[in-house]
Parts: sequence; C-alpha cells; structure tokens
Amino acid sequence: MPANAELIKTLCEKICFDNDKAAFAELFRLEYKKLYHYSLQYVKLREVAEEVVNDVFVKFWKYRQTLHTIHNPENYLFIAVRNQSLNHSKKYSTLHISASEDSGLGELITREDPQFDLESKELRFKLEQVIAQLPDQCRKIFRLVKEDGLKPRQVAMMLNISTRTVETQLYRAMKRVGQVFFDQLAKNKKNITGLLDILIPLIFLIR
Repeated sequence: MPANAELIKTLCEKICFDNDKAAFAELFRLEYKKLYHYSLQYVKLREVAEEVVNDVFVKFWKYRQTLHTIHNPENYLFIAVRNQSLNHSKKYSTLHISASEDSGLGELITREDPQFDLESKELRFKLEQVIAQLPDQCRKIFRLVKEDGLKPRQVAMMLNISTRTVETQLYRAMKRVGQVFFDQLAKNKKNITGLLDILIPLIFLIR
C-alpha cells in the first residue's frame, strides 16, 4: 500500500475508533486541495466546489463510526465528492440567464415545470420509503452502490461477503424500487423522459 494511502487509513482509524479531531484535521489538510479541484471539474465555480468538499467532510465526520467498513477511504472521499458535485450540477441545470428587455441586465430564471417538480418530489419520497423498508443488509448494499458509488466487489470486500451476494441483494432492492417508478410512470406517462432522468442515476446505473 502506498505511504500516503497507509497514512490516510491510519488517520481514518483514529477518527473512527478514537474520535480524534486532530487526525480529522490532518486528513482534511491532506485531501482538501485534491478534492476541491476534482469537484471544480464538475461544478465550475470555486465557491460551489468549496461547499461540496466541506459538506462531504462534515458527513465523513458525522458518520465516522462506520469508517472501519470502508476499504479505501481516499477513494470513498473522491466518489462522495463526485456524486455531490453531479447532484448539484443536475439540480441547477434548469437555471439560465436571460437579458431583461427593459434594463438589459441579466436575470436568473428557471425552465422547471412546477407540476413535474411536484411529481419528481413525490417519486423521490416514495423511493426513499421503499429503500428504508428494505432488509438491513439489502438496504446497506443498495446505498453503498447507488448512493456512494461503490462497485459490487468493493462492497463485498467492505462487508466481508461474496460479490455474488452483493449482486443478488442489489437485484432484489432494484426490483422493489423499480416497481415504484413503474407505478409512477403509469400515472404520469406524459413525463416519461423527466421521470427517467430521475430514475436512471438513482436506480439503474452502477457507477
């Protein structure tokens, strides 16, 4: 294992088992600049990249007691920053600048459809309900793959189970969560494209 990776793993162990704030500060110092520039590739704005990385570190500290299950903490941080950066970019992709005819000044407006926004929130709420009701191992595997962006083999190593078990549990979760989407689609056929935009990153893409 490279020296830097070994150091990061040691720091994470101190954070996880000893609640060591000094170790957390050192990890922040070591990784912040790399993560910031990585986020900047997606969000394009310095202030946003700073916010993304800070939020990821806040969550990292908040859930520090689970760090011992993470095989590669540095990789995990980069995945978390990527996912949060992509979520931010998608959230604001409907905004654009329009020049006012009266003043000639730029005005920030949105292309969002209020009705679709309501439907998408309803879908996300229902998806979260189904995920919360999954069996413990199934739910944990689903979140690690779909929300944290880990590969099945990485999850298998983290949880000390076979890759086949991960894939089986993931399939079961996707089957139950996918049914929510199809039920919603049956109600809102006119918004099939928009609903797919919601579902694909949440359900069917294994990053």
